[in-house]
Amino acid sequence: MTTLPPPSPRKLGLVIDLDTCVGCHACAVACKQWNDGGQFGPLPDEDPYGKEPLGVWFNRVHSYEVEPERGGNTMALHFPRSCLHCETPDCVTVCPTGASYKRAEDGIVLVDADLCIGCKLCSWACPYGAREYSEERGVMQKCTLCVDRISNETLAPHDREPACVQACPTRARHFGDLGDPESKVSKLVAERGGRDLMPEFGYRPVNKYLPPRERKDRPGATGAKATLDDEVDPAQLNPILRWLDRALSR
Repeated sequence: MTTLPPPSPRKLGLVIDLDTCVGCHACAVACKQWNDGGQFGPLPDEDPYGKEPLGVWFNRVHSYEVEPERGGNTMALHFPRSCLHCETPDCVTVCPTGASYKRAEDGIVLVDADLCIGCKLCSWACPYGAREYSEERGVMQKCTLCVDRISNETLAPHDREPACVQACPTRARHFGDLGDPESKVSKLVAERGGRDLMPEFGYRPVNKYLPPRERKDRPGATGAKATLDDEVDPAQLNPILRWLDRALSR
């Protein structure tokens, strides 16, 4: 079985804002396009235009209708799902060949296709469903955080981000070092109460999710009165509003 490296102070990962994600799938498409021709491609499709299309997608977006606990209108919640690059991932330690491994320098979890035998043990060990098995290639594939992009020094610094982050039209995806408490992503997690996905498993995901903010579609959510008074006493208005009230009442 594969062993994990010592914990790295540098922890590259994603912060995903569930409040601003609109479920457009731009992240999934950009990820597919970049990685299909990249170092960890191809990402093959099987019968893509048939009744039961299958294929390898490193990033998938699920949409749900959620009813608030305290009442109000239901809301659409769009949930992007990909590898969380956990700090203690069983998908790595269960691998019998060392194909699944965690990089010591930045904590990114990767798969070496040359060593993978397609046993699927890693996919069974991952509770997040982040592993994708390629029937065509006979190997397991997964999100790489676009390592061939973020470490490419021929690209401009602002382009050294995962393709999904670059493509998001609402800036719902953020990339950075979550091991640095002073980084932008770490501060964002602290400000918005970022959360781990299913922390009870103890895998300590590096990626974080920002919960949706409270919707302002119910009485009191905005801080305003739940109902308006039928009449307003003009004497309680300031002089300008009293003059405007008289002018409009003529």
